[in-house]
Amino acid sequence: MIPAVVIANKRDRRPLSTDEINFMIDGFARGSIPDYQMSALAMAIYLNGMGDREISDLTDAMIASGSKLQQAGDSPRVDKHSTGGLGDKTSLILAPLLACCELHVPMISGRGLGITGGTLDKLEAIHGFRTNLSETEIHRQLEQVGCVITGATDTLVPADKKLYGLRDVTATVPSIPLITASIMSKKIAESLDALVLDVKFGSGAFLGTEKLAEELAASLIRIGKLAGVNTTALITDMTQPLGDMVGNACEVEESIAILQGGGPVDVRELTIELAARLLICTHREQNLDDARNRLGKLLDNGAAMDRFERMVQSQGGSLATARHLGRSQTFLAKTTGYLNAIDGQLLGQAIIAMGGGRMVAGQAIDFSVGLRMHCKIGDALSEGQPILDVLCDDQAKVQTALQLVEQAISISDAEPTRPTLWRDFSIQ
Repeated sequence: MIPAVVIANKRDRRPLSTDEINFMIDGFARGSIPDYQMSALAMAIYLNGMGDREISDLTDAMIASGSKLQQAGDSPRVDKHSTGGLGDKTSLILAPLLACCELHVPMISGRGLGITGGTLDKLEAIHGFRTNLSETEIHRQLEQVGCVITGATDTLVPADKKLYGLRDVTATVPSIPLITASIMSKKIAESLDALVLDVKFGSGAFLGTEKLAEELAASLIRIGKLAGVNTTALITDMTQPLGDMVGNACEVEESIAILQGGGPVDVRELTIELAARLLICTHREQNLDDARNRLGKLLDNGAAMDRFERMVQSQGGSLATARHLGRSQTFLAKTTGYLNAIDGQLLGQAIIAMGGGRMVAGQAIDFSVGLRMHCKIGDALSEGQPILDVLCDDQAKVQTALQLVEQAISISDAEPTRPTLWRDFSIQ
């Protein structure tokens, strides 16, 4: 088989055969197909798309490039995937919460992408927390604790890691087939029984429009079901940050507050809704109301917090070591009116400018910086009222962040419609 012929087939809008896809991914993973040919194929896929059979074959080929996590014990294995958004810390709460329901949660997570924060970066704000567990350690922790949140091992879907690096520098990241195969290859390789998807849209998300979120959710569900994974999805609104805190250490603090029965209502609600779907999928509960009630009690009675502490300790972390938050400076409303809109891209850029995200790969992160939101879209504001706090010790960076914040905040005379946080999504 000739790589250029496979590339030409997709260039000319012909569907690729299973053998062609396997040939390209296997060769790329082993190094016999060079980056420039794989980049050309990625661009052809970006421009011309793929059918479900092709996406499923691409997903399978990427899984076959490495190993899969083996089952540990008899408990159903579940996970959640979020497409990412400002203040999205639900993974930190959901994993221990579900482990309290006799489910195993092998959550393979990533780092920040663009303006959206990464679960691993947040957890590394906890002193000593390890995110590079081996497969043996993952299996042991699932049996002992029931949940683990770590980065991908070197042997878990290596083709995806290599291909993503190319997509990032060849403008082929926003491709539904390539995104689907990337997400689902990692999740299927976890040997899951059920998966819930949190597909986000809005200025604070990777996907800007609700239509794109629906398109991706449908693709992910179809590929999950083809792989035998019971897959469900919520479409969630990210036109404003989720919760009050945006940043690394400060999102850990907010997650702990929710695990202790407090914290912002929207984060608690979304976490419970996502977890409830997995209780239904695994027959732990028969209806959503019972699932919600069970999960709420586990947050309120301390069981979920206890499981989180066990997970942190098992991964070398110490919650007793204080997490430093940057010095607070408040951004005030310039006029009276209603909080009309928040540009999440600009807020994310403010976090990055303060050192809370990466401008280049491998850059060290300042865990202490962040934002504390005081208002939500639709809230009435008076001139001089606090809208948010900037958390950072470096005053030069604070000034840069405040300039971006000022551009991000829109105040109107008319009261806007408050965004709906989530809705169910299904396909026929």
